[in-house]
Amino acid sequence: MIDERSAGAVVFYMEDNSEPEYLLLHYSAGHWDFPKGNIEAGENEKQTATREIREETCITNVEFLDGFRMKIEYKYRHGKKPVRKEVVLYLARARTRKVILSHEHIGFAWRKFDDAMQQLTYLNAKNLLSAAKEYLQQHSLAYR
Repeated sequence: MIDERSAGAVVFYMEDNSEPEYLLLHYSAGHWDFPKGNIEAGENEKQTATREIREETCITNVEFLDGFRMKIEYKYRHGKKPVRKEVVLYLARARTRKVILSHEHIGFAWRKFDDAMQQLTYLNAKNLLSAAKEYLQQHSLAYR
């Protein structure tokens, strides 16, 4: 079995006390998810998340919120080889809504919570988004 480690972030944009909008990426495989990618040699998790956000969206100014770190684990097949994947995700506030997509994606959307929940493909991404919303509410960073 191959082991892979990735990192990424739930990226949100919010003006003053408005409802946050979450950035969803449409992957060429067809699913909607958050920016993330493999951890490269010499990088820590937040460096990887920062790089992946920049490479996939051209967003360079994000602020990671302290205390939010979630890990998702799943298995998939790469050809005939089984892969065990661990993905660590953070919560990051973007200072812009301007996105320039990389070749890895076929679309993007900024969505408020309910619409984002409908659009996300995987249950683990929906659980992650719910946790992010709860964190923002508990820390008085989002509307109630």
